[in-house]
Amino acid sequence: MRKSQWAVIPLLFAAWTEAVVAGPKPQQGAIVSHTSVTCGTKKSKKQETDLLCQEYVVRAATTDYTIRQPKPQDQELISLNTKIQFTLNKNKMKFKVNGTSYEFLIVSQAAAASPADAR
Repeated sequence: MRKSQWAVIPLLFAAWTEAVVAGPKPQQGAIVSHTSVTCGTKKSKKQETDLLCQEYVVRAATTDYTIRQPKPQDQELISLNTKIQFTLNKNKMKFKVNGTSYEFLIVSQAAAASPADAR
């Protein structure tokens, strides 16, 4: 191999390791709405009870993400207009609020409404 080819190999390796090690980049967003949705049922003796999951809309710079709890559980509500820093990994969003880590499923995503569209 020529010397120039050997000089390129470390550069390619450095770029590859940076992409692998860095992982998903954190993004800024805010929780803009909240609803409770049915996400299953619980049977006990003769009654069937609907289970509720929390669903939020997180607005990032250009995208609105609708996220939902992966399974029904007792979880504190997250206040509206809470600023978060989140990461996306496949169909999941991970973030921390007040020292508590959360992992939600991404249900949908849409272009964020611009201020001119709100009129």
